[in-house]
Amino acid sequence: MKLIDGKAIAQKIQLETLASVELLKSQGHVPGLAVVLIGEDPASRAYVRSKDRMCQELGMHSEKFELPATTSQADLLALVARLNANPAIHGILVQSPPPPHIDERAIVEAIDPRKDVDGFHPVNVAKVALGDPDAFVPCTPLGCQRLLLEAGVETAGAHAVVLGRSMIVGKPMALLLMQKGPGGDATVTVAHSRTRDLPGVCRSADILIAAIGRPEFVTADFVREGAVVIDVGINRVADPGSPKGSKLVGDVAFAEVAPKCRAITPVPGGVGPMTIAMLMHNTVLACQRLTR
Repeated sequence: MKLIDGKAIAQKIQLETLASVELLKSQGHVPGLAVVLIGEDPASRAYVRSKDRMCQELGMHSEKFELPATTSQADLLALVARLNANPAIHGILVQSPPPPHIDERAIVEAIDPRKDVDGFHPVNVAKVALGDPDAFVPCTPLGCQRLLLEAGVETAGAHAVVLGRSMIVGKPMALLLMQKGPGGDATVTVAHSRTRDLPGVCRSADILIAAIGRPEFVTADFVREGAVVIDVGINRVADPGSPKGSKLVGDVAFAEVAPKCRAITPVPGGVGPMTIAMLMHNTVLACQRLTR
């Protein structure tokens, strides 16, 4: 069993990004990322801090907007409009989920698609579906594809099962695996909570991408011998033995599944570090496109 080290692969990508940032700076451009947080969600605040810190480490321009939970839809749209018009900002990210009174879809649609480094704007969703190389691909599926490439997993002709059908991971992941070229050319099945004989469908996979958002849902019964498993889940569960009283686990029951796998990602240290690495990659890409 091979452990796919997302932390090490993410560091390799950050070095590539750093080189791109230095080249852009030599041409008079500094990639800029604006991150907007509405409300006090602790996990979201931690994500925003880590994104801000990573920008600084890579020498990128970073602007952080921490807005109260009472911020109105109109005020948030006005901020997005200002960021769209700001030439120092090449990427805009509004942290999800916003408070219930905010229409998240309207906010996403207000972001300039050329600055939509999360890849959620309908223009970018369509471009991914069309195989347009100018698409911004959502960071987590893009990171999963890069993990497969770096781990030497052959996707061409493989049967990939994507467990989960969200717009954030499941659907774009399936589209990436179907595209022609490296990291693609797979035969893809998208499975979900309504799939009949879910364990049987997952067992048919050469490559299983678990993104269902349920802690340790994928047990040994879901995985055939020699499969490759990418665990997208990040779930905090109670752990009385831990100093914090909780621990992070994936959507895969790692201890029982790992022995059956040819390769598997751990949680933490698998897909998680890749998501932020691909966000930085997308921001540099946006700067390159907007300044050429």
